[in-house]
Amino acid sequence: MDALVMCGGRGTRLDAPTEKPLFEVGGRPMVARVADALAESDAETVHAVVSPHAPETREFAENRDSLSAIETPGEGYVADLQTALDAVEPPVLTAAADLPLLDADAVNAVLRSHSEGSLTVCVPAALKRALGASIDTTFEREGRELAPTGVNVVAEPDTETETMYETYDARLAVNVNRLSDADLAEELL
Repeated sequence: MDALVMCGGRGTRLDAPTEKPLFEVGGRPMVARVADALAESDAETVHAVVSPHAPETREFAENRDSLSAIETPGEGYVADLQTALDAVEPPVLTAAADLPLLDADAVNAVLRSHSEGSLTVCVPAALKRALGASIDTTFEREGRELAPTGVNVVAEPDTETETMYETYDARLAVNVNRLSDADLAEELL
């Protein structure tokens, strides 16, 4: 299965002097951490999904041997994901570039949990709160409040099977959307 690093957004919530994917956590750009986690996992080929909103990130991706860049118009996450999906064979693992704690073991756990269709990876919102991570989106499932992680498996559009993988893995619970999240990621590294 191929993997996509979603790194073409504007990153407006993170008040940083650089493009969000290039924001450093632990002395390394977040996109490098995520790309390395995917490259070291059982994923086959890793693609960086870039846009005109992040030209330095595109240049960074084009200069890494372990990445190939897929250019999108920068019309938003869903539109950019669709453009990227048109360039690869589904199913495909997607990972947001703002997950600096992601590593190959966490990625492989997601890949092992996938059997067919699409897979949504989520953590309990209580875990994010306990860690002190920001929470932008939650949903209820079977009486539990869950938060999406930024990692998913996307299948063919006509595939109706969709499953959920709930994990308590802190490596998937910290998305760097604010400077406080970057501080938390630094502490947990």
